[in-house]
Amino acid sequence: MSFKLAAAELNVTPGAVSKQIKAIEDELGMPLFTRLGTRVALTNAGEDLYGVLSSSFSRASEVVRTIKRGDRSRNVTIACTDAFATFWLIPRMGDFWERFPDITVDHLISDNPRDYRRAEVELRIRYGLGAWTDETAELLFDETIYPVCGSGFATTHRDATAETLPDLPLLHVDWVDPEWSDWDEVFRRAKIPHGPNKGRRFGKFSVALQAAQADQGVAVGWHRLVRPLMHDTRLVKLTDLEMPAPGGYYLTWNDRRALSPAADTLRAWLREMAEQERQTF
Repeated sequence: MSFKLAAAELNVTPGAVSKQIKAIEDELGMPLFTRLGTRVALTNAGEDLYGVLSSSFSRASEVVRTIKRGDRSRNVTIACTDAFATFWLIPRMGDFWERFPDITVDHLISDNPRDYRRAEVELRIRYGLGAWTDETAELLFDETIYPVCGSGFATTHRDATAETLPDLPLLHVDWVDPEWSDWDEVFRRAKIPHGPNKGRRFGKFSVALQAAQADQGVAVGWHRLVRPLMHDTRLVKLTDLEMPAPGGYYLTWNDRRALSPAADTLRAWLREMAEQERQTF
């Protein structure tokens, strides 16, 4: 979404990129981008064209990598957020390594969902409502959210209620993906009156949880991710506020591209792990 960054990646000038895009737009007779100052955004026509081209380039890129690698059947790339990788996926990957030592799994860990469309990514674990362009989505499990903090903070604020949460030091996560719920959404869904949410802001969920463990405030806890910390009492629930998350965790893959044998194996293993997760809520 930046002509300047695209130019740097292509090793040409921004003017060359702009000129080429304008030529395509002139040929099509409609704009592909909306210019927003120094930023750009795809129009509906641009989104349609991007979907087709990205799929074609992904397939071409995969063929090239297959030729270079010689055996695509033993390598797979999976993408997910830093939070999901840190608290759910990586702690379980030891089981996969033991059972399938001849498969190499590459992890693309990013909180920016745009990175998930990179050509090498075959499988993705996403949080959301289950609808993404050109992707088949399979629900792994749902989620529940509630306030969490350190035990010392909970002792100090033992009289806190759901209604008084907005008055406490809140730990905010600046999610790149808007589908993740923040404090504002939690309060709105719980019908708790609140003004501008004050508190500390963090770029990563894992860092916000570290701050919570250090008794620095209250974070929105995602049960599937914070459960091990709750079990070890490094985090505790604060108040009786608890609600189902609006979305769930989905395993997705490109519906225009056949999965490699390695990706099929990893997908089957993830389904098995998800079934265990659903049984141990």
